[in-house]
Amino acid sequence: MPLLEIKDLCVNIEGKEILKGLDLCVDAGQIHAIMGPNGSGKSTLAFVIAGHPKYQVTKGSITLDGQDVLAMHASKRARAGIFLAFQYPTAIPGVTVANFLRHALKAQGREVELKDFRKRVKEQLQSLKIEESFMSRYVNDGFSGGEKKRLEILQLAILRPKIAVLDETDSGLDIDALKIVAAGINAFAQDKSTGTILITHYQRLLDFVKPQAVHILAYGSMVASGGWEIVERLEKDGYEPFLPKQEATKS
Repeated sequence: MPLLEIKDLCVNIEGKEILKGLDLCVDAGQIHAIMGPNGSGKSTLAFVIAGHPKYQVTKGSITLDGQDVLAMHASKRARAGIFLAFQYPTAIPGVTVANFLRHALKAQGREVELKDFRKRVKEQLQSLKIEESFMSRYVNDGFSGGEKKRLEILQLAILRPKIAVLDETDSGLDIDALKIVAAGINAFAQDKSTGTILITHYQRLLDFVKPQAVHILAYGSMVASGGWEIVERLEKDGYEPFLPKQEATKS
């Protein structure tokens, strides 16, 4: 049974169809990269998997370990093991990173002893090259772009979900921060019971995080799937060769 399976997914927002019969299958132990031009539906897919209420699923199914994801409220999806790293993380003034992480674990029914929690967090902070004072700061409040992305990877390491959907986690990172974030993603992916979906525009993240499968999402559906050869061709020729002929002519 696939870890995450999406079949014939159709999604509307404000009466406009964004996803048009999308299929995706992620097995445990796999990293899948999804690339595509602006407005193709990549972030829509991420939000729909996580359960954002403004998106209307008109057709299709999403299952996680055989469970019907679409029947779950967003909070239940998170408890079931779905993790979304936002393209633009939200600030939460007044809530420290430490309290945020402890409450998130508690919400999952996985509260740990304070001593064990501190030990685990300290190990992850060191791997992400984050100072311990970071834990007393308010979530994303005044954070740089790199700090926001490292916090997302810290959440990933502490919460250990079944499936991680990372929406442009490489956005705005310099090369040093990119390498650190990539190392965190690779560390998570070492657990072969998990799966990862990387949504990205560029090859540079994939130079450090090697996916088992690469997909091109355009005009609401997967127009190409394969391996590293897709990334190489994309870097050389852009998206046009992958688009349906009538759409490539329009663009």
